[in-house]
Amino acid sequence: MRLSTAFAAWISFVPVAAMSGHVPTAVVPALFAPDTIPAGADDGAAAFAPDGATVYFMRATGDGSTLMESRRRDGRWSVPTVAPFSGRWHDLDPAMAPDGSFLLFASNRPTASGGPPLDAVHAGKRHVGQGMNLWRVDRQGDHWGAPVRLPDVVNRCSLIASPSIAADGSLYFIGCAGPRGDFALLRAPYHDGRYAAPRAVALGDAGATVRDPAIAPDGSFIVVSIKHAPQAPYRLAIAFRTADGWSAPQDLGDAVNGGTENMGAQLGPDRRTLYFYSDRRAAGAQADAAWNNGHDHIWQVSLAPWLDAHRRIDP
Repeated sequence: MRLSTAFAAWISFVPVAAMSGHVPTAVVPALFAPDTIPAGADDGAAAFAPDGATVYFMRATGDGSTLMESRRRDGRWSVPTVAPFSGRWHDLDPAMAPDGSFLLFASNRPTASGGPPLDAVHAGKRHVGQGMNLWRVDRQGDHWGAPVRLPDVVNRCSLIASPSIAADGSLYFIGCAGPRGDFALLRAPYHDGRYAAPRAVALGDAGATVRDPAIAPDGSFIVVSIKHAPQAPYRLAIAFRTADGWSAPQDLGDAVNGGTENMGAQLGPDRRTLYFYSDRRAAGAQADAAWNNGHDHIWQVSLAPWLDAHRRIDP
């Protein structure tokens, strides 16, 4: 199963206008941890511990996906193992809190103990076991606690995914909004240990199809995937916080947006490296690698050119 179909299969798309913006310079993504990739793997959405020494990501398994864990030792990443809180249900989209105290992820696991997997209900149709809600697992010393479903104010429907967490606790995610339950980029503020009702984030053209947010911890910028038309590929773009909301999303350019999809944006521990998954193929010395087969893999690229250019324009 391709990771890109895990959630997008139930989302309706609409055409959008082209994004504006100038790419500061051409940068070429590098494959993340190629020594850990089995030849047939589909991997994505890398969430790092604050020290950068542990990463959690999703790996396609049969008709679903599992969250994996890998640790960096002596400059190399270990062979991934199933994360201690995953492995039974369809789990995806891990997102680490900036301070490392908890991790969020999407899952079809039952909303009540002993119940069936969550069904997806959309456009009047029910899809058995294909639902997604957001769950939280807290760091407790050197291990993780038991996953806890986020409250209904966040999990307001059966298709909620792609969380990203700001330092103030605000949650950005993809969920249902409006009277028709359309999918949108949402933000749920966090105050006094509770999430407030989420509101749609106005980003780019009103008709834009926006997915997979990666919010900077300080909220100064956000990276998303955006579609231009129903059959167009998702492309990564960056937007900056302004006095009135957000700047127009700036496409990261063809050198970054390779292959047929570029999704699952996550920021690394340095807050300047972007991790994402794509089915792009490598050239040069890696062209004959066993993993270079059109599957989804995790790639990394520096956002420094865009961040530095913005700082020069808006110091």
